[in-house]
Amino acid sequence: MPMPEQPGAEPGDGLNVGRRDFLKAVVFVSGAAVVLGMLRGLEYLLPPTLSVSSFPRLLLVAEDGTPIKASQLPVNAQPTIALFPYPLDNEPNFLLNLGDENNRPVEVPPTTVVIPQNGVTYEFPGGVGPHKSIVAFSAICQHLGCTFPEMTFYPPGYKTFTALGPKDKVLHCSCHGSTYDPYRGGAVVTGPSTRPLPAVVLEWDPNTDELYAVKMVGPVIYGHPGYNTPTAAAVKNPTGDLQGGTQISGNTTTVKTHTNPALSQG
Repeated sequence: MPMPEQPGAEPGDGLNVGRRDFLKAVVFVSGAAVVLGMLRGLEYLLPPTLSVSSFPRLLLVAEDGTPIKASQLPVNAQPTIALFPYPLDNEPNFLLNLGDENNRPVEVPPTTVVIPQNGVTYEFPGGVGPHKSIVAFSAICQHLGCTFPEMTFYPPGYKTFTALGPKDKVLHCSCHGSTYDPYRGGAVVTGPSTRPLPAVVLEWDPNTDELYAVKMVGPVIYGHPGYNTPTAAAVKNPTGDLQGGTQISGNTTTVKTHTNPALSQG
């Protein structure tokens, strides 16, 4: 039996009211989703300040927990490339034993690195290990934050196309073409990046042949507070690296090996 019309109501108003209520509910849910998304975005834009006030000294270990031996680290990331987190768990870094065209380790000397963005300079301490050939750099591109495998090391003899033509012995990001020189402190070779790669300062214990990550030097790691405004003070002690992530527990950081995609492009 049809329901009687309410006084003053137009025919079909009951259906219209239902539709309006439904649309209001949809708008409310959609608005709540947008607000939630904004809040989650703010968590990234305004990362929490962790209780880490200084860079930790962490022993580099393999996935089975045994210490990495500097004298056994493959030269030129062949057949695999090694990565480890530091100083926070969400900050990957390349561990490289740099060599020449014959895969013999080469000494990486200390050097002054210039930031093309503003001309600020800082000192890269050079390589460590028995041949002073072992270095570590952030695996996050300073341009827009691409990481491995788009960002990888091209050993001698394995060239990648850059804005300056084919090049090897570089860390190159295939996302937008930024290229860095690990033999010279992670300096910018080609843009669009205008900031060098942040470097992990390593220590080598000649008695045990073990490696330690002790601090960072250079621009703040991409995406962390201050990464796009490198100052003369910040590049010497980039504490922005200590914010916006998860602290590594314990006194070790785990090195994991991966197939180097550059080797299939040689």
